[in-house]
Amino acid sequence: MVTETVEPLSAPAAVETPDQSVTFVLENASLEVGKVGKGYQLLNCDDHASFLKRHGKDPANYRPDICHQALLAILDSPLSKSGRLKALYIHTARNVLIQVHPQVRLPRTFKRFCGLMVQLLQKLSIRATNGPDKLLKVIKGPITKHLTVGAARIGLSRSAEETVKLPEFYSSISFEPTAVFVVGAMAHGHLDITYVDRWVSISNYPLSAACCIGRLTNALEMKWDIV
Repeated sequence: MVTETVEPLSAPAAVETPDQSVTFVLENASLEVGKVGKGYQLLNCDDHASFLKRHGKDPANYRPDICHQALLAILDSPLSKSGRLKALYIHTARNVLIQVHPQVRLPRTFKRFCGLMVQLLQKLSIRATNGPDKLLKVIKGPITKHLTVGAARIGLSRSAEETVKLPEFYSSISFEPTAVFVVGAMAHGHLDITYVDRWVSISNYPLSAACCIGRLTNALEMKWDIV
């Protein structure tokens, strides 16, 4: 039983991916379903703090809003609308791997997003209301099975030893056919992953996932002359 509002998703128009593109992976996202009362809900620190504490869990770790904001930052960007987003994945803190259609339009409000994620994690896929396309689906890991062979894999971390200026950094890596950027979708902590080739920081200050993605996409739009 899904107890949160679910917004139907329509199939997006087909967009051809250019020769150069980008892939995003949102790592360690907090997307966990729990049975609260008589129904199932996406657990979050604001609505379920008491429930989480009763089950010995730290509410501060339950921030699905970070993933929602990061997804909107990617999918709403001119970069994505231009067809330059080759692929988008979410890897949750509970080791669930989700593939997101690059042109899907997700719910604007957090409540509707939560309802959609509950449905996805229970049914393992979300189909378009007006076609056969699966707009979101749970897929088998590891993530490396789904990344383009030979593509640069860049991890973003405030604690990275290398701090870069994006225009210069972009000139030093290949985007043919894609480059992979891995961004943490959690409130705090460090990513413990091994598939990244290079760790970089893009600011001298801590950034939210959505802000980090905004800087990445804006610089790419400048690079590719996307207005």
